[in-house]
Amino acid sequence: MIKYYTRACNFKYGSTARRLIKRKLALPLCGNKNISFDEIEIITRNKNNISSKIINYKKINLLSTSQKKKIEQDLKKIIKKRKNFLKNVNFFTPSIMGILNLTPDSFSDGGEFNKNAKSFQHINNMIKFGANIIDVGGESTRPGSKTVNTIVEWKRVKNVIQKFKKKYKKTCLSIDTRKSILMIKSIKYGVDLINDVSGFKYDQTGLIKLRKYNIAKVLHHMQGTPNTMQKNPNYKNVLLDIYDFFENNIDKNFDNKKIVLDPGIGFGKNLKHNLTLISKISLFHSLGFPILIGTSRKRFINQISGEYDSKDRIGGTLASVLFLLSQGVQIFRVHDVNEVKQGILVFKKILDN
Repeated sequence: MIKYYTRACNFKYGSTARRLIKRKLALPLCGNKNISFDEIEIITRNKNNISSKIINYKKINLLSTSQKKKIEQDLKKIIKKRKNFLKNVNFFTPSIMGILNLTPDSFSDGGEFNKNAKSFQHINNMIKFGANIIDVGGESTRPGSKTVNTIVEWKRVKNVIQKFKKKYKKTCLSIDTRKSILMIKSIKYGVDLINDVSGFKYDQTGLIKLRKYNIAKVLHHMQGTPNTMQKNPNYKNVLLDIYDFFENNIDKNFDNKKIVLDPGIGFGKNLKHNLTLISKISLFHSLGFPILIGTSRKRFINQISGEYDSKDRIGGTLASVLFLLSQGVQIFRVHDVNEVKQGILVFKKILDN
């Protein structure tokens, strides 16, 4: 079966973008007139044969009937304004998801914020520095990590989850867990977003149990499990395989369509896979949902920087965030909120000029 994919490209920004849209020479990305595009990459997949071409969006009438129909459907989703279904999160502007790991063994900050006072001080700081989503997790999913008992995981996050909405009513709360028991308990304390790195594959009952709740979810891609995911990850085509994973799951498993897409940088991907996903990330706009990316402090930064690596990898994190911002990504999951917020503000000002 032949399948076609559409990736928006050749982006313009700020006043240039608005001028081109007004003159009908470009289209707005996700309904945002501050980012426009006038070219699309059409990718054709016929079994294992993959080809692509870049054309001006106005030339789709020259395509075959089957191609044209699919590309037009994709374009409608690419230019459609994203609904703001998360508490105090506007998908027209970049959002920062601050990471709160309540674990002893997370890859970069395990054990730092486990004590009650430290955890809430860290939340205060992240919100002060510009995070409008806080992602709370009690199980490390670093490469090679083992599964944590449900009781232990809940014990780690319970205090923060139970008190969060009493202290931070206007901040979006996300729970980072693979277990439906923790998902349901957290919803009862006002959590706004379920972030399951397994893509709801680890706990097969999760999506069924969540049907009675009108809760937003992150559809995250991971190949394998945290314990196995970096043991020779393999794809026919990482970009298209993950696109197909998203598309199939959206159609079959998600009823309320309050979905955020996360291709899972570093979760069952090698360096080449990660770079392909980052550089071609705009393909996923054609699915019609906001995109979340977590590149913060990840191993691919070390693999590129080599002897210039650093403990917090802020330089590499910020470089990837700003590139992804230029491609229209809406949410960034990061450890160093202040530095990333500062970088985004400066970068956006330059683009808007």
